[in-house]
This record gives sequence, structure tokens and C-alpha cells, in this order.
Amino acid sequence: MTRPKLEAWDWGGQEVSGVARIEGPIVVVEGVTGVGYDEVVDVIDPQGHLRRGRVLEVGEGLAVVEVFAGTTGLSIAETRVRFLGQPLRLPVSVEMLGRVFNGLGTPIDGIPEPLAERWADINGQPINPTARIYPREIIQTGISAIDGMNSLVLGQKLPLFSGSGLPHDQLAAQIVRQATLRTGAAEQFAIVFAALGVKHDVAEFFRRSFSESGALTRVAMFLNLADDPPIAQLVTPRAALTLAEFLAFEKNMHVLVVLTDMTNYCEALRQISNIRGEVPSRKGYPGYMYSDLAGIYERTGRIKGSTGSITQLPILSMPNDDITHPVPDLTGYITEGQTVLSRDLFQQGVYPPIAVLPSLSRLMKDSIGEGRTRGDHTRLAAQLYAAYARVQDVRSLASVIGEEELTAVDQAYLQFGVLFERQFVGQGKAENRTIEQTLDAGWRVLSVLPAEELTRVTEDEIRQYYQLPAGNSAKTEGD
Repeated sequence: MTRPKLEAWDWGGQEVSGVARIEGPIVVVEGVTGVGYDEVVDVIDPQGHLRRGRVLEVGEGLAVVEVFAGTTGLSIAETRVRFLGQPLRLPVSVEMLGRVFNGLGTPIDGIPEPLAERWADINGQPINPTARIYPREIIQTGISAIDGMNSLVLGQKLPLFSGSGLPHDQLAAQIVRQATLRTGAAEQFAIVFAALGVKHDVAEFFRRSFSESGALTRVAMFLNLADDPPIAQLVTPRAALTLAEFLAFEKNMHVLVVLTDMTNYCEALRQISNIRGEVPSRKGYPGYMYSDLAGIYERTGRIKGSTGSITQLPILSMPNDDITHPVPDLTGYITEGQTVLSRDLFQQGVYPPIAVLPSLSRLMKDSIGEGRTRGDHTRLAAQLYAAYARVQDVRSLASVIGEEELTAVDQAYLQFGVLFERQFVGQGKAENRTIEQTLDAGWRVLSVLPAEELTRVTEDEIRQYYQLPAGNSAKTEGD
């Protein structure tokens, strides 16, 4: 094989004519020096068309390049690779809100590119742990099972674990439409939404949902479609977070970043790893997937010197509903809790089908209560958890001995379980509940239980909020 021709360019980079190997979206270039990891590359095909890529791996006289648009039509002998000597950067500005971009940050809404305020490295900067501020204020999503039991806190990363066929797309769209700050400073709240490897109809659903509701004015959308090269999926979440960092830490805005579906991202990571010939780890995923995911999730939080924040809501589907699958498993280690969707509730017609018991928000306890939400919030959530856990035991007992053999108290717990799932967890797809409405709904369903069963709340709270709903026939039957 002839040695590639090397040329120096006035930008300080170099160009190579001819490559050593082309495999999938990967191009291997030999005979290069001084090339850096994550450096931007222009790949020029025999017709003179330019494709953008980046350096995945460097060695002695060798560079492995991933081509975002794929390698179809490239030839080993006639392909030219131009190394630009800098990492991939994204033009960012406040004008990007209300716009729709592809996974690489190019506008796809038919409107000219927004005027860039500056160019930012998509790899971002790690947040110094000593510069972090502990999150203490919640984002009101309007979803009772989240706001009441699993609160999303400003600066938190709280993933949503779903399964194939469950309505995580609808729930994500509802959260984007309804999410707001408790302080009411709407002009300081923005949402960056990134769809990874979604089908065209799903992408259109998101676009239409945000546009028709008026939410698009505060949303910047990054859409990576299922028929886009998988390599672009690795860039999309980083491009979205780059804009979020600019809005949060330079414009002092509170930014909610929604990433769906991170399982597609990990599948792309596995595919590229296999093409590169790397030794696979668990279920074929690369051994560095944990650190790769951490590099995305940890670009979240609040820092000293800025009043802005980044809150992250990654959504991922669990293959075969397996929460021990590597993607949800590693995500759970990195993030501060999880919200889990239940297939059983979905099959019963409950929306959103959030499984309360396996869900958790580790930062919730310090962000609710007097002066933040309402004084009874902490104890009410604990009481709802305890009562619903008792429901599972009673249901197991009833399946053995029959409901008619249960005590009056146990029958009241069965009725509480139904009301909790239907009236507290369940709500309309366009229903936007305030925190106060959520807490009141919790007290209404608790009121089917005898007051002496409410051991997690205070007597003053029972006197103020507890009341038996009028015409509650189920409680009468239990008695």
C-alpha cells in the first residue's frame, strides 16, 4: 500500500489523501502526527462533498475517525481526511430556544441559523465538586406521583426507567409542557429536549405537542432520528448539554434537560465499540460505558457564582423490563434516584403508570416541607409510601384467603390501593396539578383509612386535612 500523502494547512492542521481502512462509520488513517483525541475532522469524498467527523482514537502514526454522516460512497484510495486541530464546537445562543435542530446542532425547522453568541466545545467542562451547590428547590411537573412522592429538584439528575410500549414519550412531552419553577420566574426557565434514535412519527409527535401547546417558545429541540447514522447519537446529548451549560452558567437560567432514549445511545456506543474491535464487557457493551454515561450525567447541577442550574431527566427503556440490565443499572449508580414505570398499572389503564414503591428521589427530603412546598409534605409522602406498601401485603393475603375473609381495616387498605392508583397516581394526559392539589389528593385517598392507621403524620395534620369523602361506599362496606 502506498504511504498516504500528507499536506500542511494554514490552520495548523493536516490533510491525508487515501485511508487505510473503512469499516461501518469508521475510517482508519495512517501516516498522521500530532493528532489529538476528539479532534474535528473533515472527510472529503471523491465527488468533493464534505462530511464532518471526529477522532476516536490515536496511536503512533494512526488515527481512528468516526464519520457522523456514515461512510457510504467513500473509497480507500480517493478519500481525503482533513484534521482541523480543534475539538468539535457548537455555536450557542439564547436564540436557539424555540428552534429545532438535528443531532449535530444544524437547524431543521426551515429558519436560518441563529446568530451565535459564542462557539462552545461540546465535551464541556467537568464541574469541580467543591464548586457545587446542594440542590434544594423543586421543579413542579404537574405529575402527582413525581411532585408528591418523587420530587424533581433543581440541579438533580433523575432518570425515568420505562419499558417497551410504555408511554414514556407521552409522559416526557407532558413534563416538558407543564414543568415550571415554584418561584414563578418563567423567563428564567428553559428546556433543552434531545431525542436519540427515535422514529419519524415520534419526532413529529414531540414537535407537534410542543408547538401546539406553546411550550416550544422556551424549548430547544435536538432530534436524532432512527435512520441517522448511529455515530451521531453519541454527539446529540453532548450538543444539547453544551447549550444547557451556556444558558445556565452564562445566562443564569434554570435549564431542564430531557434526554430520550438513552438506551438507544448505549446501543450506538456498543455498535461503534464492536466495529473498533474492542473487548466487550457485560452483554457486549464496552467496559467504559459507565464513565461515558457519567460524562453525560455529571454535566448537571448548580455551581457557586451562578444563579442558574442544569437539571437532567434522562429517559431510558429497559430491555425485557429488566431493571438489572447494564443501562439502567449503571444509570442508577450515577444518578440521584429513579422514576420507574409499571407495566401492570399500564395494563390497568392507569396514566401515568408510575410504580411508586421502586421509585426514589434521593434529594427530595431536603427540598420539600415548610417554606418550600407545604409543611405536611414530608410526612404525607412517608404515610402514602407506608400505606401503599401495606396494600401489597394485603393483596397477597387476599389472593390466598379471599377478600371476604379480610378484616375491615385490611379491606380499607384494599380500597385505598385502588383510589391511590386511580386518583393520585392516575391523572389526565393534559392535567397539570399544583403541589397543593397533589397534596390534597393524597389526603383524600388516605381518608378512606381509619385515622388511627395514619402513624406517619401529626395529629394536627390529621385534624386539618383528614376527612372521610362524602358517599364513600367502599369504607361503609368495609365497616
